[in-house]
Amino acid sequence: MLVTMKCRNPRSRFDLSIHSGYRVLEVGGGHNPHPRSNMVVDKFTDTNYHRKSDIRVLKNQQFLQADGENLPFTDKEYDYVICNQVLEHVENPSRFLDEQSRVAGMGYIEVPSLIGEYLFPKESHRWVILEFNNRLVLMDKDKIFPKTRLDLGFLFLTYLQKMSMGYKILSMTYPNLKTVRYEWKDKIEYDINPEDPEILKYFHGYWDEEMVKVFFPPRSNINELFSSLLMYLKIAFRAVTRK
Repeated sequence: MLVTMKCRNPRSRFDLSIHSGYRVLEVGGGHNPHPRSNMVVDKFTDTNYHRKSDIRVLKNQQFLQADGENLPFTDKEYDYVICNQVLEHVENPSRFLDEQSRVAGMGYIEVPSLIGEYLFPKESHRWVILEFNNRLVLMDKDKIFPKTRLDLGFLFLTYLQKMSMGYKILSMTYPNLKTVRYEWKDKIEYDINPEDPEILKYFHGYWDEEMVKVFFPPRSNINELFSSLLMYLKIAFRAVTRK
């Protein structure tokens, strides 16, 4: 019997459960493919509307133009599939997600969180995504967001990440603040435009303390201090080793 399950929330796209012998597919590698991917596919090769710059293919990677909603691979042809910052762009998320679990037995999905989309909305994003009860919940962005061309991505994703130690520590100690990082096995559980009031309240209105605690459980001052100090040391070590 097929077991549908979320495995965990990795701290980053480099913290994945990929064994050395796995054959890895990446759907939508764009300008920043994962170095572990063997095959990279992208739907759009003649426009950068959905990415920062031109498509990049690393050494020893194969590239194929293909639509993530209709992948040209056999069932379970790959052991693992990576989908980083792509799901929020697709036309038919149900078809797209089902294709992921058809062609691979495990995978990783990373998308802007609901909070992240509010902080740095992008015109090209069609879906706002939240993880709730171990399921991916997707809401049509037009249903909940006003139309805007405002794009604060450079501020939150580049400038502060480079210039602010405090912001770096916040991002590392709360990795699910701006993004949803979701590793799955067998099949992806998801809801598209749900009508359940318990879910909808997170997309509309005021987040009270109990709602916030669902996504950010309280930590003791000691744990918070230790976590922040550990992240500071990691950042400092990286800075020294890069010199």
